[in-house]
Amino acid sequence: MQIFEVGESKRLVRDFIELPIRLYKNYPNWIRPLDADIEEVFDPKRNKFFRNGECTRWVLKDNHGLTIGRVAAFVNNKTAKSNNQPTGGFGFFECINNQDAAFLLFDTCKIWLKERDMEAMDGPINFGERDKWWGLLLEGDFEPNYCMPYNPPFYRDFFEAYGFQVYFYQYTYFRPVDGELSPKIYEKYERLIKDPGFRFEHMKLSQIEKYTNDFRTIYNKAWSKHTGVAAMPEAQAKALMKKLKPVIDEKIFWYGYYNNEPIAFFIILPELNQIFKHVNGKMDWLGKLKFVWHRYVQGIHKMFGVAFGVVPEFQGRGVEGAIVIASAQLIQKKLKYKEFEMNWIGDFNPKMMHVAESVGGKIRKTHATYRKLFDETKPFERCPIIE
Repeated sequence: MQIFEVGESKRLVRDFIELPIRLYKNYPNWIRPLDADIEEVFDPKRNKFFRNGECTRWVLKDNHGLTIGRVAAFVNNKTAKSNNQPTGGFGFFECINNQDAAFLLFDTCKIWLKERDMEAMDGPINFGERDKWWGLLLEGDFEPNYCMPYNPPFYRDFFEAYGFQVYFYQYTYFRPVDGELSPKIYEKYERLIKDPGFRFEHMKLSQIEKYTNDFRTIYNKAWSKHTGVAAMPEAQAKALMKKLKPVIDEKIFWYGYYNNEPIAFFIILPELNQIFKHVNGKMDWLGKLKFVWHRYVQGIHKMFGVAFGVVPEFQGRGVEGAIVIASAQLIQKKLKYKEFEMNWIGDFNPKMMHVAESVGGKIRKTHATYRKLFDETKPFERCPIIE
């Protein structure tokens, strides 16, 4: 076996992108990601994390020149030292069912990270935000949501045999769109809306700049306190909304206000993998035609919750349930969605787990973010619980 750094080689980039096509040919639930979404991670012009970090990737070949594995490693200097030890990351791991090959890929990342003074590595994670390419699928062999990892069950054996330990679990909750919500949620909603200061509404794309500012305000109050999550600057918020705009269904993208101040968001999107599974990783002219057909003619019947946030001063006051009820009154009665998944809820966030369960959600998929301490004599600590 021999490992090659991808660098600028077009051939090795292609090998990196196309390896999963062969590995997953017998996995009917796998959906090929868009090539452009993968390549964006490794493009310094499009990935802002290169401003405060570095990244590289490798492919592994057997003695006949066949690609049998791939991996990437990265350092985010803004978050690397927010742990008890400087911690780097690795991700985009794919490998044949061969432990020696898997360990060679892990070793390559470890050596690269140690050369940059890292003392641990998390994986599989993204060189970017947590909402994409984050975690190893442990349970739930269902189609992956857009930009969420899917992998064979034997990857878990590789990770744990190498000495990785679970840093935190990530849960995806599921419920059908139809069906009653808990009476307790309705009671809290009715009690809350007696205060005329509360208001809940869905986004209006005609006012996207206003809602972008509101999103950023809520995010920075509710999310930036999480370990490893940085505050979002204005430019990033605008870029995010610009990217999401073509796929937003404004009637499932909800906000909460108190005295006209933004206090909560419930961001739901059409589940785009229900379209992208038809385009074979390519958004060329044919892929775009298929996108339009499946998006606007065939329709999407599954939606997924991307993010849920309530500013700290309103947490625990029923706002979480109220925004769910407000959105459900429209979604259940007038829209065509049939399935709903609440994506990426960490076990370090019991309040959010409680919200998902209180609206009838059941865990459908479990991912794990692993951590490997390079000095195994040091004590391992799980991700801190958000109080």
